[in-house]
Amino acid sequence: MGVLDRFEKGVENAVQTAFAKTFKSGVKPVELAAALKREADTRAAVVDRNRTVTPNEYSVSLAPTDLQTVAEWGEEALEHELEDALQEHAVRQRYSFVGSVNVEFKEDESLATGRYAVVSRTTRGPVAPVTSRNPKSRHPLLDIDGQRYHLTGELTVIGRGTEADIVVDDSGVSRQHIRFEVTPHGTILTDLGSTNGTFVEDQRINEATLLDGNAVTIGRTTIMYWDGIAADGED
Repeated sequence: MGVLDRFEKGVENAVQTAFAKTFKSGVKPVELAAALKREADTRAAVVDRNRTVTPNEYSVSLAPTDLQTVAEWGEEALEHELEDALQEHAVRQRYSFVGSVNVEFKEDESLATGRYAVVSRTTRGPVAPVTSRNPKSRHPLLDIDGQRYHLTGELTVIGRGTEADIVVDDSGVSRQHIRFEVTPHGTILTDLGSTNGTFVEDQRINEATLLDGNAVTIGRTTIMYWDGIAADGED
């Protein structure tokens, strides 16, 4: 079984685990996952010999009946499953993103039931998920419960609220808890008036310039910080 075959099987298993029942008619979740993968492959662009960038934002247009079915099954949950599938595919194909991966559904009354359209674009954001097995980059890196992100923007907010750039599912974390500011002189961490405070190496701080390997604690969540390392040939 080849890499692409294994990916297809993995997507099918992941989606069917979250949505154990199948749609009686119209678009199937596994079809959407495959379509997103094809769009990522088609739009992938080689930046240099060490880096291939693919879009990070995807819009899936569905017929009204299909969109209603998706809503009944859980639109947000399916979007997350598809985002995870795209990130897994990017790891296998060694693609990079320049911003957070996002999938959204839209209604298109011109589409018949069972038909769909996928449109993608590349939008630079304050963070980008790490998709390389060798995560060297000129951008600082965060590790949050095994999920890794490059700080690609100047300012990045972490919190429990959906308005944060990185959302942490932790009741001990404020809606906008901390901010990372990347400067030429280092990364500055600022507590944004959180309820439970911010700790760097177990010391409570309001603001601190981070050092490579620092552990940042908010609520019950530990964030590992690593300075950016310029890799040969990277942009």
